[in-house]
Amino acid sequence: MRVKHLKLNILSLFFVAVSLLSITLAWFAYSGVARTATEVNVKAWYIEFSKDNKKVSNEIVLSLNDVYPGMEQVVEKVKIDNLGDTDAKLNYTIDSARILDEDLKSEETSTLEIEDKLSHDYPFHINISLSKDFVKADENDISEFEVSVSWPLDSKNNELDSEWGKKAYEFQEQENAKHENDPSYQAKTSLKIVISLKAEQYVLNNDAVDTNYNFGKLILYDVSKNETCTTLSSTCLKTYVIDKANKVGDVNVTLLPDLYGTYQTGTYDNYDTLLNEISSTWNVKTRALKIEDLLNIISKDVESSYLVREGLSDVIIGKLDYNDRFETELNEMISSNGYYRFSNQTFPYLVTSKCYFINNEYNNDKAFALVKMDDNNSKIYGELKTSECSVVPVLEVAKANLD
Repeated sequence: MRVKHLKLNILSLFFVAVSLLSITLAWFAYSGVARTATEVNVKAWYIEFSKDNKKVSNEIVLSLNDVYPGMEQVVEKVKIDNLGDTDAKLNYTIDSARILDEDLKSEETSTLEIEDKLSHDYPFHINISLSKDFVKADENDISEFEVSVSWPLDSKNNELDSEWGKKAYEFQEQENAKHENDPSYQAKTSLKIVISLKAEQYVLNNDAVDTNYNFGKLILYDVSKNETCTTLSSTCLKTYVIDKANKVGDVNVTLLPDLYGTYQTGTYDNYDTLLNEISSTWNVKTRALKIEDLLNIISKDVESSYLVREGLSDVIIGKLDYNDRFETELNEMISSNGYYRFSNQTFPYLVTSKCYFINNEYNNDKAFALVKMDDNNSKIYGELKTSECSVVPVLEVAKANLD
C-alpha cells in the first residue's frame, strides 16, 4: 500500500504578545516591613519566553501535516527567563488537541491524560517536557519548555503504520475536496495541538514545588555526622537530589551519592549484604536505588532519552506518570530485551564508568544496572546477576538537617 506522507509544518511560537497574566511587564504590591503606615513595596513581574534569542508568545501551536515513519525528529524549545523581582511557578495546559477528526480534549480529559496518549498511543510520538516547574528571581535561573515529534521507521507494528497512512491520506483528500467546493473553507491539517505556557507568582505552601531541591542539585553531605558539610572527605560526599518534584510539605529529600565514589562491589545475589555493609557505617537513613528513581529522571528529556530494542528503531521514552504506564513501558523494554539510553551531558550525576546494580530484577538471570556507554551516552540495562558490579545506597535526608 502506498502511504501518503503528511507534510510537517510546525506553526509555533508566535511573537510576544501583551499578557498581564503570564508574560510581559506587570506590577503588584506586596506586604512588607514598612517605615510608615502608608508605605508599600512594589515588585516587578516580568517573565520572558524566547526561542533562538527572539521573544515569543506563551501559546504554542503545533500544526502538523507531514509526519511519516523514519522522519527526522523535530524539536522545539522555549527558554523561560525570570527578569522580575519575585519567583514564578510554571506549568502548561493542552488547550486543544486534534488527530485527524478525533478531538482528544474534552471536559473529562486532563492534560496528563492527553500527554500520555500523544506520547504512546499512536505510531508517531509527541512528547512535552518542562525542565523545571519554577524560575527564581535570579538572572542565572532559567527553565526550558520542550516539544519533540518523531515517528520511528520500524516500530514493530507495520500494520498500524499503514493504517494511519491510509487514514491520513483519506482525511487530506476530504479536506482538499471541501476547499475545492468552497474556496473560503480553510482545510484542516492532520494534527493540531495548542499548548499554553503559564507563569504565575510563586506562593509558598505545602503543595508548592520546593525551589531549594530541584532534581540534580549538588549537596555536600556528611554521612557520619548526618549534616551538610563544606569540604570533601571520606564521609563528606557529593550527593545529588533525585526527587522528580520535591514539595515544600515533604519532610525528606532523596539524595544519590556521587557514583565516582568507592563502594562495595559484588554479585547481585549479595546486593542486600553489600548495601547493609555500607549503610551500617553511615549515620543516615538509606534505602536501595530503584529503577523508578532513574526512569523518573531520564524520561524528562524528550529529545535524547530512548528505549533501545534489538532490530527495532529507537523510541523516545516519553511520559511515564499516568495510570499504569510505567509498568507497561518497563515490561515492553524487558520483553524486547532492550535498554534505556540517555545523555551524559543532560544527566552528568548519573554517569559512571563502573557498573552499578539497581535493586530490581530484569529477568531470572539479569538485574537492572547502570553504566556509561561512551563519552556521549549511558544506559540502564540488564546485567547478569553473577557479574561484579558496585552498589550505592540512596539517602533519605530530613530537610531539617539541610537548613
